[in-house]
Amino acid sequence: MKTEISWRRGAAAWALGGALLSLALGAHATFNPPIHMANGVEYMSGGIGSDEAALMKTVEPRWPAAFEFAVKDGRDADFAANVQITVRDGSGKVVLGQVKSEGPFMVARLEPGHYDVEATLDGKTLTKAIDVRAGDSARAMFVWPAGSDMSAHS
Repeated sequence: MKTEISWRRGAAAWALGGALLSLALGAHATFNPPIHMANGVEYMSGGIGSDEAALMKTVEPRWPAAFEFAVKDGRDADFAANVQITVRDGSGKVVLGQVKSEGPFMVARLEPGHYDVEATLDGKTLTKAIDVRAGDSARAMFVWPAGSDMSAHS
């Protein structure tokens, strides 16, 4: 009888410990930024905070196009958010128009081809050309000079 009670207490302690561990892990679960769609193109942006930035860096290779935004501040660069993005295909047609980044990283499901990407922060537009190839991830980094507004720190 004593052994059975001792075993039940031990099992109850393990169950309680497991439940508490599950709650603790759930409280630290990484937020997944929502996937949006514009003009039939899926995109996701985020990266405010170190956990979300790590998540965006992890998913980046699985998306055909990836963009990163920063503001140069002396020798360093700070992440930038609230960047307006417009993507045009090789013929100049807008395929992703005037979408706003919700953080310093954005990924998009672009079809293979050549694209011009415009990124606008505080009225200053930078343009980069990317070539998306099947099974690969094209990447462009946009860095504005110091004094550009709307930088986000992680």
